[in-house]
Amino acid sequence: MADAIEWTNAGPDQLVWRYPDNRIRWGSQLIVQENQAAIFYRDGKALDTFLAGRHKLTTSSMPSLVGWLQKKIKGDVFQATCIFISRSQFQGKYGGRGQTSDLAPLMFHGNFWFRVKEHKIFTNEVVGNQNAYSTKKINDYLRSFMNERIIDEFAHFDLQTVFTQLDETSLKVKTKVRMAFERLGLELVDLKFEGLDTTEKYRERLFWLKTGGVGGAQVMGSETMKSAAESLGKSPGAGFGAGMGFMGAMGAQGGQGGGGSASTPAGAKFCSGCGTKLEGAKFCSNCGQKVG
Repeated sequence: MADAIEWTNAGPDQLVWRYPDNRIRWGSQLIVQENQAAIFYRDGKALDTFLAGRHKLTTSSMPSLVGWLQKKIKGDVFQATCIFISRSQFQGKYGGRGQTSDLAPLMFHGNFWFRVKEHKIFTNEVVGNQNAYSTKKINDYLRSFMNERIIDEFAHFDLQTVFTQLDETSLKVKTKVRMAFERLGLELVDLKFEGLDTTEKYRERLFWLKTGGVGGAQVMGSETMKSAAESLGKSPGAGFGAGMGFMGAMGAQGGQGGGGSASTPAGAKFCSGCGTKLEGAKFCSNCGQKVG
């Protein structure tokens, strides 16, 4: 057992360090550097906290430990885990895949910055409960925790809202994540999204929604009809006549009135995406698909 307990040679990326010996002698010197805090942990509970300075470990300087152990103190040695925590600011990375409220896939990644604010809460909730006595284990836990919180929050917004109101949406997500971090004894200094994307299919859908000329129901409807037309064309025995009959039926849906289908003049062209009759424009008037 050493006469002095100290975290020496702490690296800039090291968040926690556990003193290797649980047997500590009364009267030992505890040396805590300016940017550190030392916590004594016993039986799943964070007890006495020491900030920067040189401290002599006595029953009077450790009231929480003495009160917790009560009559278990015998001789000049007591057992407890001494955990050093850096009070510096740290950077973490996150990234994952979730979905929006309209079930659109959403991929995200970025960086976050944090520091330990409440040492006892952090020791109880993260170091002790997660058995995370190393910086790597804590970083792994916080990355997973961050991903879960972001996925949960983005699930409250639809795809169009996420991308057309990105600043407002990301601010709401940051606020919720910051509150979750506080429950771990951490201060979330900042959170930045470096990348936010969806799949190609939903990017195309998002483009037409953002142009304002096509509604969500129209986009969904045209995608359904396009998928059905492609399936029909691949079916055994589906010839040219069957395909034209299906396309004609879709064209009739887009016509005015609906009392009966008008005759189709020779040479008429139809949109390959939704089947709407083309009137010489470069883009389909129904689904917006480029002609040609």
